[in-house]
Amino acid sequence: MRFRDRRQAGHELAERLRVRQDEGAMPDPVVLALPRGGVAVAEEVARALDAPLDVLVVRKIGAPFHEEYGVGAMAGDEVPLFDLDALGRLGLSEADLAPVVQRERTELRRREALYRQGRPAPELEDRTVIVVDDGLATGSTARAALRSLRRQSPARLVFAAPVAAPEGAESMRREADEVVCLYEPAGFMAVGQWYDDFEQLTDEDVLAALQGHHGSVSP
Repeated sequence: MRFRDRRQAGHELAERLRVRQDEGAMPDPVVLALPRGGVAVAEEVARALDAPLDVLVVRKIGAPFHEEYGVGAMAGDEVPLFDLDALGRLGLSEADLAPVVQRERTELRRREALYRQGRPAPELEDRTVIVVDDGLATGSTARAALRSLRRQSPARLVFAAPVAAPEGAESMRREADEVVCLYEPAGFMAVGQWYDDFEQLTDEDVLAALQGHHGSVSP
């Protein structure tokens, strides 16, 4: 199964989540996208559930010599969450990652300030919080996101994505109250392989989605 683009994937995911909402499993929802890729998917979900839309900026921490190889992630002002097994395999310590952490923290704060445009973060206590991404590979960034959100005492924490690696989805089931993934295909290599159009989104795309959804995010 392949998706035409993120919007089609978001529409299909929204249909599944709408069923759960109709069953009473997701009262008082707020949708949080993991930008940038998750925003186009989450916009469809928020529209279908008639829920406010916002973003949760999470940054991957890459190995110093290979930035695409994730060894950790962080959300907000939280302490970085490291993959200790990956660090061990690479012979790295958390201290070795300090420069990378500082750089990613700076970028995280830049994006938060840009996307939020002075708006306060939404109040999540006692609400159903649905975290949406365009796909899930290892789950390191999603795990950091969910642990950060759990500290804000949501009534229910849901992770949703159109497609996920089976092992990634299984790891999310230990973090979220519910995981909603349309497909968990064997032979999963990368999120982009399941989309015909996987063009990278820009900051402008994120801002347009947030500003276009009811004009603002409700507190």
